[in-house]
Amino acid sequence: MTDAAKTSGKTPALRSLTDIATSPSIGLALGGGGARGLAHILMLEALQELGLKPSLIAGTSIGGVFGAAYAAGLNPQDIRAQSEEILGARFDLLRQLFAARSDPVSKLLNLLPVRGALLKAEALLELVMPTAIPDDFASLELPLTIVATDYYAQQPAIFTSGPLRTAIAASMALPAIFSPVMINDRAHMDGGLVNPLPFDLLEGCDLTIAIDVTGSSRAGRAGKPPSALSALVASSQIFQNSIVREKLRATRPDIYIDVGVNQFHVLEFHKYAAILRAAEPAKDKLKRQLDKLLCGRRL
Repeated sequence: MTDAAKTSGKTPALRSLTDIATSPSIGLALGGGGARGLAHILMLEALQELGLKPSLIAGTSIGGVFGAAYAAGLNPQDIRAQSEEILGARFDLLRQLFAARSDPVSKLLNLLPVRGALLKAEALLELVMPTAIPDDFASLELPLTIVATDYYAQQPAIFTSGPLRTAIAASMALPAIFSPVMINDRAHMDGGLVNPLPFDLLEGCDLTIAIDVTGSSRAGRAGKPPSALSALVASSQIFQNSIVREKLRATRPDIYIDVGVNQFHVLEFHKYAAILRAAEPAKDKLKRQLDKLLCGRRL
């Protein structure tokens, strides 16, 4: 764990059994999945519609983006409105960003050596991140944990303090698509490589919720091989799915929601409206499971 990743050391206050039954502390894990993670907005809406608020949030990659927005004090409606405005206004800029790097893309597809990654994670983050996210963890209203991967140590880097935007950029730096993010002279990459759904970091919570948007690799037409770039991105998704499955075999959160947005590519941010529509059934499922679980606790 890096210096920036040290926890605050605060001990949560003891709560009575009555408090736990009527108002449980909720830990929310928001997983990584690129554009699929836009579905997290609806999960935050579900909590709000039930009058619930997480006490602790852990996020990987895009989960860290929306976790940070919520922890900063934005309500889900504001997060949705800002995200739609940002993506609607800036998609042309995002497209230009990729077009500007078309030569490395061609080299990658032709399996020629590539000296650097295609994009900087910080650049994409500035395009998709709600503007209210502060620069430092200390300015957040709720505790937040961001997961990245320490490249040289080959282990998780857990950030709970220090520069927030840098930690999020590191968490979403998918290899070969984004260059590693340097923090304290150490290279950091996509947190999904080590912990794509960090519900195991929600210690001390009465109720844990895990929102999985990793999806599976998108099915293509039988007999048609994927492009080199598509195969590269899909291999990361396959790897992340394997990690999540193994974690769930070992231990499960109180509520696990597989959002079911597999049909979308991790970089299809311009399809935000379709992604939100596709996530509506998962939102309803989360509300039903929460209602059932909380009613059982109150009996």
